[in-house]
Amino acid sequence: MTALPTEYKHETLGAVAAERLSALVRIPTVSSRDEREVDHAAFRRFADALRAVYPRVHSVLERETVGGHGLLYRWRGASETRPVVLMAHQDVVPVVAEDWAGDPFSGEIRDGAVHGRGTLDDKGSLVAVLDAVETLLAEGFTPPQDVWLSFGADEEVGGTCAQVAVDGLRQHGITPWLVLDEGGAVATGAFPGVDAPIAVVGVAEKGIADIELVTTALGGHASTPARGGATARLARAVVRVDRHPFPTSLPAPTVEMLATLAPHAVGPIGSVLRLLLRLGALRPSAGGAPGRPDVVGRLTAPLRALLARLLGASDPETSAMVRTTVAVTQLQGSPGANVVAASARARLNVRIAPGSSVDAVVSRLRRVVRDPAVSVTAIASDDPSPVAPTDGEQFALLRAAVGEAYPEAVVTPYVMLGSSDARRFHAVWPHVYRFSPFAMTREQRWSIHGAGEHLTVDALGRGVVFYRTLLRILPS
Repeated sequence: MTALPTEYKHETLGAVAAERLSALVRIPTVSSRDEREVDHAAFRRFADALRAVYPRVHSVLERETVGGHGLLYRWRGASETRPVVLMAHQDVVPVVAEDWAGDPFSGEIRDGAVHGRGTLDDKGSLVAVLDAVETLLAEGFTPPQDVWLSFGADEEVGGTCAQVAVDGLRQHGITPWLVLDEGGAVATGAFPGVDAPIAVVGVAEKGIADIELVTTALGGHASTPARGGATARLARAVVRVDRHPFPTSLPAPTVEMLATLAPHAVGPIGSVLRLLLRLGALRPSAGGAPGRPDVVGRLTAPLRALLARLLGASDPETSAMVRTTVAVTQLQGSPGANVVAASARARLNVRIAPGSSVDAVVSRLRRVVRDPAVSVTAIASDDPSPVAPTDGEQFALLRAAVGEAYPEAVVTPYVMLGSSDARRFHAVWPHVYRFSPFAMTREQRWSIHGAGEHLTVDALGRGVVFYRTLLRILPS
């Protein structure tokens, strides 16, 4: 194991953490919905590796296993009044090896970065948390509050580890003052017109639904096909879904994000945002005083609607900020090239914007498909999470920690586009946030769940600085 550094600058911290991350990436902790496909030995090796590379953590903190391979640590602090939960997950998604230039589980350190599946999602965060704790323990530091570390092992498949951890904390009588999971990042090229790095802190996350379209018809030999069969009807339904995207809207966290970015935006988009800011259109609706209409909200509603439509017509990342999205991810027809399908199905992955719901999504999709012969069914789903406040001590604490690691970044709330284990915590406790303290380019963000995933050593070191700062400045 690399010796602990004597100076705690991000360059030195990053070099040490990179070696640990490299070793952990080489352990292929791939999760699957099919229990038979899970390599349980890999998860056991991962837990053993954590014990080996973080000796101080494992000599001081209490550790228990939850939900199979999930890990829950307790670091007893000077007080139990405001416990904090820091989260990450051990598991990664499968790889398509031929899409990678090299071994996707190499953990190779080259060109100033650690390469491999899980570096960004989410072993990098796990390493940054544990390196922060390990180095603070080396200094003899005791946190002002109890700190819990929750590292699930089935986040990528929407598993049970996080819920078991929530249930365990509740049984301990723990009410977290702050929960922080993976989520936003210090992003560049994330918003049109803004060149400054943006530290986007998720205060909510979209809902998620796996929805299945299924239709049946008379099958048979491919030499005697009938028109309008199952595959044709399914294709028509899929095209209708693709041609009718969900309408755009600006939920409160997105409005706050736009107001935060307005002073930093350049070009036409900057001018528009600053105009809307002056007009009062970039603020959550106050709702008016009791018995009185919200005059500002009524006057600026058309401007906000226009802005939402403009953003919705932008690149996919920006468009996803302002609407419910639908991705057609799986298609299934007949079992053979010369067989007419007796049934055909499509799987849709839907990310549900705040203010909507699973039921509303299913109802709209049925209207769009317009075919009673095509069933539309939610297979697995979660509604959007609640919205965490941005006007309290918790968000101010996150802002301060970001400022220490990335002083040039603009900190803003946003709605997380993906889903995370944090939604299990947010269903119970209000102050749940989502932020991965790493600088990420657009290319890196697209590599998550794709090929070429990598985390720079510089960003990893800054992530350790972020967590060290967060733990040091917790209120007494």
